[in-house]
Amino acid sequence: MKKLLALVLACMMVLSMTACGETKTSGDGRTQLVVGFDASFPPYGYLDEATNEYVGFDLDLAAEVCKRNGWELVKTPIDWDAKDMELNSGAIDCIWNGFTINGREDQYTWSDPYVDNSQVFVVSAASGIKSFDDLKDKVVLVQADSSALHALQPEISDDMTAEEKKAAEDMLAFAASFKELQQVPEYNTAFLNMEAGAADAVAMDIGVAQYQVASRGDKFVILEDVIASEQYGVGFKLGNEALRDQVQATINEMVKDGTFTKIAEEWGLTDSVCLGK
Repeated sequence: MKKLLALVLACMMVLSMTACGETKTSGDGRTQLVVGFDASFPPYGYLDEATNEYVGFDLDLAAEVCKRNGWELVKTPIDWDAKDMELNSGAIDCIWNGFTINGREDQYTWSDPYVDNSQVFVVSAASGIKSFDDLKDKVVLVQADSSALHALQPEISDDMTAEEKKAAEDMLAFAASFKELQQVPEYNTAFLNMEAGAADAVAMDIGVAQYQVASRGDKFVILEDVIASEQYGVGFKLGNEALRDQVQATINEMVKDGTFTKIAEEWGLTDSVCLGK
């Protein structure tokens, strides 16, 4: 009897340890949400050097979604170039970090759009650059695999309308007028390069541009011309409608009770969000 009791207790311990290890499950048994994000993309997600914590608008939204579902939020910084590998391998549950829907509609299972966004150029205030024409023969920076890069280097396909094809060709010709279009891993590197005189402009999302310019005094300005417009959504692995629907339903609750708008106000993004208006 003692041996039998010891065996039962051992089995219970193994089962308990297994349950503790499997913190990320699917369906109603989920206990955590692993969010992949670019840790240098303020105000949506970034490392606050003062607190050494990952913060941002998107991370606050994700935290509220997790709170309402009884999940643990696992903030997982990722290499933006490796985001598809991270998502498809199951290392992360979603990409939630100023993630552009446009042009990727069929590559992910998307939430509803929640931010209207545009790509713009940021230049040194002392550069004398005022318009797109002034960027000819200049060194322009852009984050690797970013929406700004895709906007400047659009792919031309047979299913485009004549108007869409012409717009894409014009954008390619515009980018070809630069002295060089350099890709950088993140935007802090871009601004350091501009401050050192190694580059003339950086193409980026307007929300991030506004944050970066405001945090750097009067050194930089945003050009008025817009490269392209887009919308942000939360990207899930293609086919993962169950998790998408659960997250979307919670976001809808947050919009209805005003929490979504409150979080947007806290991050100065009231004019950018497109839910709850």
